[in-house]
Amino acid sequence: MGVIKPHRQLNKKQIEQQADKVLAAMQSNDFMPKKWSNLAERTADFFDLCVDWVSFDSEQDGIVAAKIYPTDKRIELNLDFQALHTNEGLYQSTVSHEVGHWVLHINQAEAEGAIFQGELPLTPAMDREIFLCRTVDEQMLYQTTQRTQSDWREWQAQYFSSCLLMPQFKIEEARKGRNLLNWNHLKAIQEELGVSQRNLVHRLKDLELIEESSKRLYPGRRLKSGEPLLASWQESSSTPD
Repeated sequence: MGVIKPHRQLNKKQIEQQADKVLAAMQSNDFMPKKWSNLAERTADFFDLCVDWVSFDSEQDGIVAAKIYPTDKRIELNLDFQALHTNEGLYQSTVSHEVGHWVLHINQAEAEGAIFQGELPLTPAMDREIFLCRTVDEQMLYQTTQRTQSDWREWQAQYFSSCLLMPQFKIEEARKGRNLLNWNHLKAIQEELGVSQRNLVHRLKDLELIEESSKRLYPGRRLKSGEPLLASWQESSSTPD
């Protein structure tokens, strides 16, 4: 089959199910972090993915925040990209984005087999195939109008990241006693979950809890109806394949 899985047009429900399965597996193996904002790193540890800081070659790589090398089981973060050091939300999103590639796009048995069988070093052509890059333009990643397979993989990994860091049951917990139409309350949720404001707003919009126009927040369909989100591990992990 190869290290990289064939391209699949995964929809949002399928991606969210994969993220929920990862969280359920971590929970059942007592692998959840004590502080939710450390979830991305803890998830990388769960898959035995090493996270390293490396200076990237901007001429060769362009503006890239991170890479994943499947046959090394290694995520590399761009040491020279300062926002990764100062913006916790971007850091968590970036690490969990690369974990999303590992879960959704990499044949893990093949990748681990390459390590155990000593198949490295790889040819230049293989090397280009086995790592996936993440650009820093998160706003573009949320759009679903991409044309290439690489673009779709990036969108899928970003949506996985959003579902992993902000699962429905966790949003339900975090919003209790808070007003989702109040920016100060959103800031408190953002800090609690360790995500960026824009990622939180995108997630709440996707869950139909809020709508946004000209930086003003309005109630979404679910908020208007009082419809609850998933409120437990059991519910979030019981969705069928």
